[in-house]
Amino acid sequence: MIDTVPYLEALLLGIVEGLTEFLPVSSTGHLILVAEFLGFQGQEQDVFKVVIQLGAILAILVVYFAKLWRVLLGVLARDPAAWRFAGAILLAFLPAAVIGAAAHGFIKSVLFSPLVVSVALIVGGFAIIAVERLVPASRWHAVEEFPPLLALKIGLVQCLALVPGVSRSGATILGALMMGVDRRTAAEFSFFVAIPTMLGASVYDVYKNMDVMTLDGVGLIAVGFAAAFVSALLVVRTLVDFVARYGFTPFAWYRIAVGSAMLVWFGLLAG
Repeated sequence: MIDTVPYLEALLLGIVEGLTEFLPVSSTGHLILVAEFLGFQGQEQDVFKVVIQLGAILAILVVYFAKLWRVLLGVLARDPAAWRFAGAILLAFLPAAVIGAAAHGFIKSVLFSPLVVSVALIVGGFAIIAVERLVPASRWHAVEEFPPLLALKIGLVQCLALVPGVSRSGATILGALMMGVDRRTAAEFSFFVAIPTMLGASVYDVYKNMDVMTLDGVGLIAVGFAAAFVSALLVVRTLVDFVARYGFTPFAWYRIAVGSAMLVWFGLLAG
């Protein structure tokens, strides 16, 4: 008889991943916290938490297919705007790729901790509030306008998200805002940079852990992938309009509330 509990857990974690991946609240942090409550732990489960992010990436490819297809055709046709777009994504991706590969073992063994996540959620929440008050006037309104140095600087800021709980999308968006990118473009740029960043992280994690993968593990990943795709579609279709109207402050207070609640919870467990 098939044990359905792990698949229900995979479904829940996939939903959590899809709902949080593109919000500045840290999907990795939420997966670590939820997995801690569920007891969904182990080396194979750690691979699961990374690879199901590809479901969220598929949502980006679906929603922005027309734009990405035009960029691809433009690159092939040597269109300058398309080359600037592709170059900005590549430059923003490179720092996290290099540092993430170099520090992979340390990140997984030391930083993948509920305590680290809880503190990072709170600190990141206050950082969002500060940035919202200090954000300069917008200078950049399309990715195609980004000079190479701007894209590289945003990529360097994204590296902060190697600490679970910081949020890859949050670091990218806030970094872009502080460098004069408007809210809508900052949010969309974080979507596009996620494609190579998360694809690279997933491939690297699977490669490093091929020896622990099982058929059951692949099945759990499939369930989580599908759940992440569907839930991420909902977020991607609504996030840009939401932040254009309300900004990022609501997510800051959410982060502070969740991080504080987790610190209290783990404090009670320790006591």
